[in-house]
Amino acid sequence: MTLIKSISGIRGTIGGDQGTNLTPPDVVKFVTAYGRWLKERNKKPGLNVIVGRDARISGPMVSHLVTGTLMGIGVDITEIGMATTPTVEMAVIHEKADGGIIITASHNPGEWNALKLLNEKGEFLSAGDGEKIIQLASMENHNFAGVGELGVAFHPGAWHKKHINKILDLALVDMEAIRKADFTVAIDCVNSVGGLVIPDLMEALGVTKVVKLYCEANGEFPHNPEPLPANLKDIFNLVKTTGADVGFVVDPDVDRLAIVNENGTFFGEEYTLVAVADYILQNTPGNTVSNLSSTRALKDVTEPYGGRYYASAVGEVNVVEEMYKQNAVIGGEGNGGVIYPELHSGRDALVGIALFLSHLAKSGLKCSELRKKYPDYAITKTKVELSEDLNFEEVVSAIQDRYKSSKITTIDGVRVDFDKEWFHIRKSNTEPIVRIIAESISLERSGALVEEVRKIFDSYK
Repeated sequence: MTLIKSISGIRGTIGGDQGTNLTPPDVVKFVTAYGRWLKERNKKPGLNVIVGRDARISGPMVSHLVTGTLMGIGVDITEIGMATTPTVEMAVIHEKADGGIIITASHNPGEWNALKLLNEKGEFLSAGDGEKIIQLASMENHNFAGVGELGVAFHPGAWHKKHINKILDLALVDMEAIRKADFTVAIDCVNSVGGLVIPDLMEALGVTKVVKLYCEANGEFPHNPEPLPANLKDIFNLVKTTGADVGFVVDPDVDRLAIVNENGTFFGEEYTLVAVADYILQNTPGNTVSNLSSTRALKDVTEPYGGRYYASAVGEVNVVEEMYKQNAVIGGEGNGGVIYPELHSGRDALVGIALFLSHLAKSGLKCSELRKKYPDYAITKTKVELSEDLNFEEVVSAIQDRYKSSKITTIDGVRVDFDKEWFHIRKSNTEPIVRIIAESISLERSGALVEEVRKIFDSYK
């Protein structure tokens, strides 16, 4: 397996050969580079980094390597243990730390782990900063701290309760409406940190009837942890058999949110952001942002409120940068990632749940009825293995030439827009693959678009 270095962090499978997987020497190498980058960036004593992890079995091992290396380079750490990705991001902001490391491979299976690196704003590093760290990791002349200069470890109380309190303080989180709605909520936390946090969030919001599924934070994922329909049959059945009003599913680090209707059908991962954005825009009209691979339904929802929709390259850092640029009131990604800048500038399933429940309660609709309010587009996604003999740039050039009469965007791979449909191809930030995504007014048509593009790839193999 290839060790992947991107704007989404350093990611790979545990064990195996150094340099090709995420082995202990690789962890030490990249954490050393990150620590050195922090010291060169800040040029001050007493640097502090927040460290948290999801519940993966490899988490304790990687965490020990991360904290020991940071201390060895002379950086203090605030270790908050098992925590969601957005909780670590919030902790960086409110503890006024100089950075953060989240030990999680997000939606990847259990044999994977990763280092997600944050700056002092609790945001993922820019592409330029990420490249600098990769460059530093290739060097051998690092200088470590002497005994009197070693970093110190701090272990504060559970930070997720502070995170929840910040969510409750948001003006658009309507706890009274949620309590009055008396929802029964089913949750699937894939046996990771969501199982520690989401039940507490439900209690704080006034939801007293919670049906739990896979809430043991033991890292033994009971199904593929990516919150896609093929992986969620258990909660579909649970919602139907228990009469729940809504179901929520999160990935292992709780930055993606999938929703299940009361009838056991999928709300649609693309429509998590659309529904939350609709609620935000009803109360605070403004601009919205999502990435190029996300549904055009967000644009359709934004414009009637007088706002403008903007698209960014794929990757949370790119979405956030565009949100700052366009002064967006809400944004995110079509994989269930909600970014609400009123709280912080990162994908956060916890705030997504709170805002969605507020929206659902105040709408007076069933979950499936709320979904029917939004444009019904169909997206088809597939992937092509990124083999050494595939010249991706050559394929992109051929596609640009073939569809030159249509609207073409090249800030991230290539996206081609037609009247009521589009397709987008790009290299993944997290896996050695090329993703092909198409959206149209029917699943049949979006599937046909994907096959049309796949045939172009096949001709270059």
